Amino acid sequence: MRITKIFSAIASAFLATQLLCVHLSAQTTLVNDANVAVAVAPQYDSTHVYVAPEDFDRFVASLIATFGGTTTKQGVFTVTPTASSTISQLVLTPVGTLSVFGFKTPIPYPFGVERTGYLVTDVNAAIREARAAGADVLVTPFNDPIGKDAIIQFPGGVNTQLYWHTTPPSYKPLETIPENRVYVSSDRAETFIRSFLSFSKGDIVSDDDRAPGIEIGRPQETYRRIRISSDFGKLTVFVTDGQLPYPYGRELTGYEVTNLGETLAKAKAAGVTILVGPYQADQRQASFVQFPGGYIAEIHSVRHA
Repeated sequence: MRITKIFSAIASAFLATQLLCVHLSAQTTLVNDANVAVAVAPQYDSTHVYVAPEDFDRFVASLIATFGGTTTKQGVFTVTPTASSTISQLVLTPVGTLSVFGFKTPIPYPFGVERTGYLVTDVNAAIREARAAGADVLVTPFNDPIGKDAIIQFPGGVNTQLYWHTTPPSYKPLETIPENRVYVSSDRAETFIRSFLSFSKGDIVSDDDRAPGIEIGRPQETYRRIRISSDFGKLTVFVTDGQLPYPYGRELTGYEVTNLGETLAKAKAAGVTILVGPYQADQRQASFVQFPGGYIAEIHSVRHA
């Protein structure tokens, strides 16, 4: 009887140990799953631009004339989970990638207000990461002609499309990495920054609470500006009270070029309108422009030390 009790105690201890190991293993898996880097590289992360079909070719031509680069073959596709039809083309410039859409039908909600498309290694893993980082999933994963997509929203109302290709794309590295320019309120700035850093696995490059106000059209004032870098590329956060003169806040992306004057000359020759003439701030010479079709962008050159 005593031997039986001893064996029973040993068996119980062994079972408890095994259960503990399984529990710890599961916990480790959950931690690892919640800390997965899903970014690929900046050349695969595109600004989404929506233009009227009649402006499509003129817009694409003006981009190439301004920045150089190439395009993919233009086509008409359904790129939403519900019925729609759009002209679509990818513009690959040395200073950034753009996905251009010219919808022939009404644009289904919430498409048309996402800023960028981020290529991810796994859509489902990216969705888990987004949720863990406090982002909302506005559109759950759906199939498109070449892979899968989803749309998430970071705190502060920043919409981003995530995409994955069945056949991995292969693009040349960029000569300069563009910056995703995000305007948020002081109420949501910290939450947005924590959420994006958690999702992107990025780092804060600078956090200046007295950045020159000329960058947001208010030259007599200062504001807070945060620069972030990750494998998704660069992101700049502009923390403002929302009282901004046109066109500040309307731009989605800032493009770094070697010579701003030369680039603006090419842009004007291609029908691009200069909205804000060149100004100096934070070792940059910068300008705001509007391309045919309405797309507004910041363009800058950097004075390197």
